[in-house]
Amino acid sequence: MHKKLIFVYNANSGTWNSVLDSAHKILKPETYSCKLCAVTHGLAGEKKVWKNYRKSSNFDMDFYHKDEFLNTFASKYLLKFDFPAILFAENGDLQVLISAKEFNEISSVEKLIEIIENRV
Repeated sequence: MHKKLIFVYNANSGTWNSVLDSAHKILKPETYSCKLCAVTHGLAGEKKVWKNYRKSSNFDMDFYHKDEFLNTFASKYLLKFDFPAILFAENGDLQVLISAKEFNEISSVEKLIEIIENRV
């Protein structure tokens, strides 16, 4: 039985998109569309608390930008997800662990970790 957490950012991959996202976080953080990124990453990169959790966790974790996820999974699952999202994959099935709507209530990395730990 293989279990994995799949994190999908509400941002597209690529250097230019990364630059635009960083500028958006600085100039208009309240309208930035990727709450997962806002919680786990600061302007200098991945937050230390999140990095330590990710490295010490017993869960396999995969991270995707929205376009990467859709290219990899859309045709296989034909599911409609809103992003950002954290999905739980087990034996080839995907379930939403934390929805895009729920991310509106998550304001810290510690709260995100608490929710993950309580639900898995």
